[in-house]
Amino acid sequence: MNIFNEGKKQDIAQVLAAKDRRVAVQHKIFNKYPNQTLVDIKMNIPGPIKNNRYLTKMFMFGINELENAWTNLGYHFKLVTQLNDDSGCENFYVLSLSIEKVKRSTIDFEDQTSLGRLFDADVLVKNKQAAISRRDLGRQPRKCFLCDRPTKECARSRRHSVEQMQAFISQLYQEYVA
Repeated sequence: MNIFNEGKKQDIAQVLAAKDRRVAVQHKIFNKYPNQTLVDIKMNIPGPIKNNRYLTKMFMFGINELENAWTNLGYHFKLVTQLNDDSGCENFYVLSLSIEKVKRSTIDFEDQTSLGRLFDADVLVKNKQAAISRRDLGRQPRKCFLCDRPTKECARSRRHSVEQMQAFISQLYQEYVA
């Protein structure tokens, strides 16, 4: 089964417009919750199809894993905004915890859960210009879900085809969500 056989293709202009919308949402959230840590979480989906009913189900499955992990850690979180459009699903949370503590929890989610490698959790605070990174916490870079090399290395060299990555994601859907 190929879960990428449906959905509206996104071009670079649409992807960049989604990024602009994301930044605008982040600013609105920081205006309302200036002293909170913000988590902006989305999925890294290769190719022109960024969302469809299957990817939405995968997103919700993964989000449930993250929220359960936070609950088990005793973290209190608030879902502020959800987006679900052709450019993908995205949730925005605020937590009253340090940026480092929240980032460690999202790294654990990305590295240790069934679908976590597909997710990208940006953790921000109002007075920082950029999200806190794995490197800032002395953690290893994200791993490619196909070969375990650093993700950035595989992306730069285009080591894997879009079709290979989509086949892997389709297999994950069958294993965990279907």
